[in-house]
Amino acid sequence: MPWIWIGFILFVLTLLAIDLGVLNRKAHVIGVKEALGWSAMWITLALLFTVFIYFGYQNHWGGLGLAVDAIDGRVNDGASASTKYLTGYIVEESLSADNMFVIAMLFGFFAIPAMYQHRVLFWGIMGALILRGVMIGVGAALVSRFHWVLYIFGAFLVFTAVKMLVMKTDETDPNANIVVRLTRRLFPVTQQFHGEHFVVRAGSAASHEAAIPGAAPLEDKSVAAAKAGTWMITPLAVALVMIECTDLVFAVDSIPAVFAITTDPFLVFTSNVFAILGLRSLYFALAGMIDKFRYLKVSLAIVLAVVGGKMLAAPWLKEIMGGNMSFYLLGLIVAILAIGIVTSIIADARRPRTDVPSNP
Repeated sequence: MPWIWIGFILFVLTLLAIDLGVLNRKAHVIGVKEALGWSAMWITLALLFTVFIYFGYQNHWGGLGLAVDAIDGRVNDGASASTKYLTGYIVEESLSADNMFVIAMLFGFFAIPAMYQHRVLFWGIMGALILRGVMIGVGAALVSRFHWVLYIFGAFLVFTAVKMLVMKTDETDPNANIVVRLTRRLFPVTQQFHGEHFVVRAGSAASHEAAIPGAAPLEDKSVAAAKAGTWMITPLAVALVMIECTDLVFAVDSIPAVFAITTDPFLVFTSNVFAILGLRSLYFALAGMIDKFRYLKVSLAIVLAVVGGKMLAAPWLKEIMGGNMSFYLLGLIVAILAIGIVTSIIADARRPRTDVPSNP
C-alpha cells in the first residue's frame, strides 16, 4: 500500500482515538453548541484537505494523478482532482443527511439515552469506514476492468432517485426487521441498559449497573435469569447492529454516486471518509431540527438523478463542456441542495404553529 494511503488512514485513526479516548472518555449528552463546534471542525478539516489534494495530484505525491480517470478520460491534475474531491464530499455529506432520519428513528425506537448515543455512533462510524473501504475497493476493481459498470451505476442512481421520491416515509417497526429478529435469536439480549456496555455478563457487577448514572440500580430480570457467566448483549448493541445495516443500505446508493464523479480510488475514499466523520456531530447538531427540512429528501433525489444522468450521458457532456464538466456539476449540486434547504426553512416558517395557544 502506498505511503499516501497509510498516512491518511493513520491520520483518521489518530483523530478517532483522540475523540473517544481523550475528548469523550466519559459519557455525556452532546449539546447543540458542542455538536456545532465539532461539525465546524470536521467540515474545516475536509475543506483544508482540498489543499493537500491539489498539491498531491499536482506533484504526484505517492503516485497520485498518474492514472486516467475513466469518468472524463483525463489524468487528474491539482485543479480537477480538487474539484472532484469537493463534489464527492458534498454529495456524500448530503446523502448522509438522509441517513440521519433513520438514525433518529432507531434511537427513538430503542429509547437510547442521549448520553450514550455518541458511543453508539462512534462505533457505528468505525464499522462504516471499514465497510466503505471494502466496497470502494471492489467498485474500483470492477470499474477498472469493466467500464460498462459505470452505466449500471448511473441507471441505478436514477432508479434510486425515483424510488426516493415516491416511496413512503412512514416509520417502520424495527422489531419486524429480519436483522433484529436474527440478532435476538442468535444472542441473549438484556431488557435494560447497563451503562455504556454493549455486552454484559450475567452475575457480574456490570450486570447490575444503573442504566443512568445517579439513578437507583435496576435489576435486569433477563440477566438475573441467565446462567452465571453467560455473555449477553444490551439494547445498545442491538441499535449498533441496526445502524451498521442501515449504513450498508445507504452505501449501496452513495458509493455509485461518488463513482459517477470520479473513479480515482483515493478521491472516492477520502471524500467518503470525511463525510462519514462529520455525520456523527452533524446528527447531534440537527437532531432536533430534522423534521424542519421537509424538502431535503426531494433535493437529494434530484441530486442522485443529476449524478446518475451525468454518468449515463458522460460522453456527450464531455464533448459539450470539455474539462469543465466536473466544475459545472459541483455548482449545480450546491445550487440544488441550497434551494432545498432554503425552501424547507421558508415552508417551516410559514407553517401554522399548533403548540401556541390562541388568544381568547
